[in-house]
Amino acid sequence: MRIGLGQIEPQIGEMDKNLRNIRSILDQARENDVEILVLPELANSGYAFDSKSEAFESAERVDDGEFSHMLKDWSKNGRLIVSGLCERDDERIYNSAVVFAEGSHILTYRKVHLFNKEKLWFAPGTTEPPTFEHNDACFGVMVCWDWAFPEMARILALKGAQVILHPSNLVLPYCFDAMKIRSLENHLFTATCNRTGTERNLQFSGKSQFTSPKGEVLLSLGEGEPELGVLNINPSDADEKKLTPRNDVLADRKPEIYSRLTRSS
Repeated sequence: MRIGLGQIEPQIGEMDKNLRNIRSILDQARENDVEILVLPELANSGYAFDSKSEAFESAERVDDGEFSHMLKDWSKNGRLIVSGLCERDDERIYNSAVVFAEGSHILTYRKVHLFNKEKLWFAPGTTEPPTFEHNDACFGVMVCWDWAFPEMARILALKGAQVILHPSNLVLPYCFDAMKIRSLENHLFTATCNRTGTERNLQFSGKSQFTSPKGEVLLSLGEGEPELGVLNINPSDADEKKLTPRNDVLADRKPEIYSRLTRSS
């Protein structure tokens, strides 16, 4: 399976330019025979909003937005795309990830764990991260700061995810090491697609990354420039959950010991 990470540099208030840049990445991915493409968090809108009204003006509905239509069109002919979306639903806006496959909208996941000023603009999601099947493989979705909560990746692993698709806008340096651990502790692939560039004095780190079930970095992009990274994987490599002949990262769990994890404080 051929997977691509489309590292781009969206900017607030420049919707036409953002769409042109995304179209360029989509064209590159098509030319490189990418089957699964991941774009960053809030790819259509930019990130560093000054107000909720500014975020709202950049948002679109999944069913009728120009950006969503572009993703839907690219996903035809057996392809699948996952992208961050500034999503509008009535008077609320969400930091969402949308999935399109074979010309259809598959699902929308609304980010549960909002980071810093995101709490001022967005409503949080209220459902567990989703999985879905495509071309005989199982994928899971989470968004950026969800990485800081190991429960999210573990839920996806328990639901059968072989690959976690992870749109992000990273400014802190810790995620890249954390995702290696998420891969190792759940024995699955992770595809973190980050943005790059500076927006209103906020510096994004680039370095989009793909990790293996053994916690190895299979692909890491540069810090400063938009680019497409592509690699081939076999999702079934994530099906073996044993780290030793006697240790299975899922079967060895002791849920009866972990009840504290479900308490609110």
